[in-house]
Amino acid sequence: MSFEMVAQTLEQAHQRIRSARTNHDGDLHTGIDLGTATCVITVVDAAGDPVWIDFDRTAAIRDGVVVDFAAAAAAVRKLKATAEDELGVELINAATAYPPCIGEADSRACRFVLEGAGFDEVILVDEVSAANKTLEVTDGVVIDVGGGSTGVGVFEAGNLAALDDRPGGGHHLDLILAGALGVTVAEAEESKRAGSGDYLAILRPGIERIGASIRDLTRGAEHLELHLAGGALMLPGADTTISKYLGRRVRAYPHALLITPLGIARYAS
Repeated sequence: MSFEMVAQTLEQAHQRIRSARTNHDGDLHTGIDLGTATCVITVVDAAGDPVWIDFDRTAAIRDGVVVDFAAAAAAVRKLKATAEDELGVELINAATAYPPCIGEADSRACRFVLEGAGFDEVILVDEVSAANKTLEVTDGVVIDVGGGSTGVGVFEAGNLAALDDRPGGGHHLDLILAGALGVTVAEAEESKRAGSGDYLAILRPGIERIGASIRDLTRGAEHLELHLAGGALMLPGADTTISKYLGRRVRAYPHALLITPLGIARYAS
């Protein structure tokens, strides 16, 4: 899919944050992104177009591992109930995603969270494949930079040729910024989310660490373009920093934090 088409889709998704689209036809499909800092619910129609998006701040997930089952299930249950009220339908089935290499037991725990929140059937997919459900990269590298880890998938001729992840993501950038500014991690996260490039110099070592993980996980695929998903690197200039560090072309998208949640919902269809 072209950059312009993806950008248009993500803008449509952004407009659906806590603002339901009422003119939808056919069955609705639900995706739950259990993130390190935020739990996101995305509902799409039969065509995969966004109908409703909502989120809840939660610390129940760490690096894709459920560390507080009750809190995670409560957050999902709350998001599910709100979506059902807004859309006037019952949401029965859903998909959720996990970091590529957390292990079978921890990935199943993500499914159990959704079942505990009231979903009957749950589909599991890795986060990188979910991101590419939105991006539709045929030949390239899809990078999902989450709160706790960086997932990397190499796609060749539309097939997933390699998949792996490394520790390091948005939470680690927050720790760097919090230490430099003398504020709490939560305050650092809010400052980073404000979208200013003022902190780029402070965060450069952390961003380059993510770049090093990308380099290590894409050896032999250096000719492929890099596609960034996830909110951790939405800081202005982060994509350029990685591009210069690796000497490779990097594609950054608007509203990149919605790429994976939208893809998860599309996997539920």
